[in-house]
Amino acid sequence: MVYGLTIDENIFPAAKFSNMGILLNVALPLVMAGAGLIFLMMMLMGAFNILSHGDNPEAIKKGYATITYSVIGLIIVIASFLAVRVIGAIIGAQLLPQ
Repeated sequence: MVYGLTIDENIFPAAKFSNMGILLNVALPLVMAGAGLIFLMMMLMGAFNILSHGDNPEAIKKGYATITYSVIGLIIVIASFLAVRVIGAIIGAQLLPQ
């Protein structure tokens, strides 16, 4: 006996991800938003360290380092996002409407 089953996107939401390109088109903006929030928190933490430890040069250096590393991290995340988009355009992955 053979059973046929039709997977409906409304009943089974995971059926919307029929290939890896669609999954990445959904996941990458979420990752970018998370990276932006982490960047904001790291910038605020570094600025707080600079403002609250005005007389301690070691703590000020630590605050500047935190800000520097957060900017470098955001640049890496944006570069990887752009690299995935460029590779997707080269191999012809379909994009979801924005």
